[in-house]
Parts: sequence; structure tokens; C-alpha cells
Amino acid sequence: MAETIAIIDYGMGNLKSASKAFEKVCDAKVLVTADPDVIRRADRVVLPGVGAIRDCMHGIQRLGIDQVVREVITQKPFLGICIGMQMLMRHSEENDGCDALGILAGDVKYFGDDLLGERLEKLKVPHMGWNQVHQAIEHPLWNGIPQDARFYFVHSYYVHMDDEKLVAGRCVYGNEFAAAVARDNIFAVQFHPEKSQHAGLALLGNFARWDGTVPAKKVH
Repeated sequence: MAETIAIIDYGMGNLKSASKAFEKVCDAKVLVTADPDVIRRADRVVLPGVGAIRDCMHGIQRLGIDQVVREVITQKPFLGICIGMQMLMRHSEENDGCDALGILAGDVKYFGDDLLGERLEKLKVPHMGWNQVHQAIEHPLWNGIPQDARFYFVHSYYVHMDDEKLVAGRCVYGNEFAAAVARDNIFAVQFHPEKSQHAGLALLGNFARWDGTVPAKKVH
């Protein structure tokens, strides 16, 4: 298990829910912090996020945490959650367009006002509630989680990756979109594992044990 898990606090995120969820699944010391030195020293780092991406970007830039993220994301297991996943991309359509961190080659797109389901019924935006996630690759963070397990989502914007090989999990809500992405020591999810009961807690427990390496094998 990790000795310390730093959950980055920049004023936007389900910090208490995330920290309590980690405390349920591991013996690590969970630190909710905006201190760059604490983040650098942690064994694992979590970037959460809720709300509008522009507010989230302003928050981490105001505190200088964007530079800390760029540093630690190359060094240790890193988990992005919800807007924390979207901030790793290049650009978002939200707020009339907003540049993100550009760490992963992908963009954040709006579901649209005329989103239709399989039976051509109009779907509500935001996408809110439980939905299945199809695991696209074998990954340590999927250990013990059944294929097509359900996770809890709340979002109006979704990630589209340039390279489909970086998509670790897919979900369908009108459009198929990346529910999880993975590259090297980075794993990020659009859903909220801290609100996703057994499957979500299993994923957080897997992250607490993960050493940052991954076998990249397609499920099918």
C-alpha cells in the first residue's frame, strides 16, 4: 500500500468524499493539500475536479499547482477524476473554449442540446447517474472489477482522444466516449469512483496498490 496519497486541493472537487473513500480501502495516509512540497513528496497523487473547467484551471493556476502537476505526473502514479481528467487534455469546448494542461492528446467536447439515445429518444444533458463502463484494455486499476460494471457520472462534456489506444474504458450516452484513459503511470476517469460504491472503491483500492506500471493488452 502507498504510504501517502495526496489529493490536490485547489478549491474545486469532492475532497472529503474522495479522502473518506480512500481511507476505507487502504492504510495510506491521505493528505488533502495545496502544498506543492507535500504533493511532491507523496507516493501517489490524485487530481479531482467538479464544476466548470475554467474555474478549475484558474484554481490550479492561481496556486501554481499546474506546474506541480506537470512535474509529479511524470514521476509517480497519478489519478485524475472527472474534471481532473478533462484538465489533462489540450482544450475544452466548455465556457466558450478553455485551454487545459495539454498533458494528454485529447479534447473535451459538449454532448449537445439534441443528444439522442438508441431509440431516438432525447437524452438529458448533463449525463447524470449510473452507466456501464466497458474496459478497453487490461490494467491494474481494473483488477477485480467486472466487465461493464456501472459507475456514477455527472458531466455535460466528454473526452475524445486522438489515440484510441489510450482509452482504457468506454461508455455510451448518445455518443461513445472515453470513460477512462491511461498512459504509463497516468490513469484518469470521467466518472466519480468515490460515489460508485463497490466498483468505485475497488478502483481506488487498486490505485493505492499500483506502482505505476501497466501491461498494455487489449481485452478484445
